[in-house]
Amino acid sequence: MSATLVQLRPTQEADLPHLFTFQLDAEACRLAAFVPAENADQTAYLAKFRRFLLNPTIHMQSILVAGELAGSISKFEIEGEAELTYWLDRRYWGRGVATAALRQFLELEPARPLRGRVAFDNFGSRKVLENCGFVPIGTDTGFAPARQMEVEEVIYQLS
Repeated sequence: MSATLVQLRPTQEADLPHLFTFQLDAEACRLAAFVPAENADQTAYLAKFRRFLLNPTIHMQSILVAGELAGSISKFEIEGEAELTYWLDRRYWGRGVATAALRQFLELEPARPLRGRVAFDNFGSRKVLENCGFVPIGTDTGFAPARQMEVEEVIYQLS
C-alpha cells in the first residue's frame, strides 16, 4: 500500500461509531486478545472513547486510506509509561496500512520510550512493530477477555 494513500488525522467524535463496529470483528478480537468485555456495549464504548478524546494524556489519530476511515492509532499512559495501541478494519490487513500509519504516528508522537504489547501469536501486529523499530523487551501473561484464558503477550519498546 502506498504510504501516500494512508493518512492520519485527529480522531473525531463522528469516527467513534465506525471504530466501534471495526472492533466487533471476532477474528480481530481473538488476535488482539486483551479486548475489554465492555467494548461489545456500544453505549459504554462511545462514552469511554468520548472521555478519551478529552484526555490530554491520550493522543488519538484516525487512520484513513484514500480518504476512507480504516482504523485508529493512539498513545496512552499506564502508570506513567507511554503505550501504543492500534486497530485496523480487517479489510485493510496485510496491505502495509498499519505499518504506514505507525510510521506516520511516530513522527507526530514524541513520547519515548513507547511500548506496545501484542499477543504472542499475533504475528501480523508483531511484524508491524518490528518494521517500525520496536524491539521485544520482555513478556507478560494475563487474562485475555477475548479468549477467556491466560495469554502470553510480548512487550515491545521504541526508545
